[in-house]
Amino acid sequence: MKKKVIIATRGSKLALWQAEWVKAQIEKVSPDTEVELKKIKTTGDMILDVPLAQVGGKGLFVKEIEEALLKKKADLAVHSMKDVPTDLPEGLHLAAICKREDPRDAFIARMQKTGDRTQAIKGFKDLPKGAHVGTSSLRRICQLLNKRPDLKITHLRGNLDTRLRKLDEGQFDAIILAVAGVKRLGWKERITQVLEPEISLPAIGQGAVGIECRMDDEFINKLLKKLNHKATSVCVRAERSFLKKLEGGCQVPIGAYAQLISQKSEVRSQKSKTNPSPVTRHSSLVIKGLVGSLDGKTLIRASKTGKPEDAETLGTKLAEVLLSKGAGKILAEVYGK
Repeated sequence: MKKKVIIATRGSKLALWQAEWVKAQIEKVSPDTEVELKKIKTTGDMILDVPLAQVGGKGLFVKEIEEALLKKKADLAVHSMKDVPTDLPEGLHLAAICKREDPRDAFIARMQKTGDRTQAIKGFKDLPKGAHVGTSSLRRICQLLNKRPDLKITHLRGNLDTRLRKLDEGQFDAIILAVAGVKRLGWKERITQVLEPEISLPAIGQGAVGIECRMDDEFINKLLKKLNHKATSVCVRAERSFLKKLEGGCQVPIGAYAQLISQKSEVRSQKSKTNPSPVTRHSSLVIKGLVGSLDGKTLIRASKTGKPEDAETLGTKLAEVLLSKGAGKILAEVYGK
């Protein structure tokens, strides 16, 4: 007899891509399982005319989905890890974190018209003075303004296709999106430049898909165990413990990026940068963290290296370093606004 499993997901193109991908993985590891998607509108989906940071509260994109899990209207939920708060409701947990896509930010510019000529902006540093850039992320805003205080950065919300349409209509000179989402929806060729973490440190968990379920559901937990990617899980756990210590939500000027590095080869190709190596006794875990002021004038950065098995402790210690450098004062001002 086929076992039926219901996946709760947001209804955006990207959310549905992720849920369909998880559905396919479940059907691969458990052919006897029938999987159905249940679309749920979250608070974050309903409030589109206000910057997320002003809406306030944590879990804007997961709260209603988690309620469906708790009421047993769904068996598991698929999330972009950067949307998931560090504190989960009692009875729920993250049973699997899937293999991470490229965690970096994408700079996407529109074609510029100069007289009869149309030319493309080649990269972030080529933006003309006072250029108009769209993003809704405080993390991105503080880092971009730190490099280019002349930029005019405006609030940009909506699904990826909506944001790209606004760029094409000429509302912006460039927009910043997550590389992972752009690639997953098949729009990789739209990326003008992939921003290295030195320019824009990624959001916590960016590029990773997480699967949440009820702790007491043995069947689902056993099923999802097969979908967990150990290396990604280690890195994302380190980043999330960093965020938890700073008491930050997903709409704050905080960035973190953890990588597993094989001690045999500290010099690695770009490919291995974005695809974490397997967790081995030869690996060390490096996590970089950042807290920035909203005007970009102050960026507090630090990094920590340790063992993969100490992922959470390492993230917490990194947060403590940033707090000792004045990150708490910056965050208090942000929360005050």
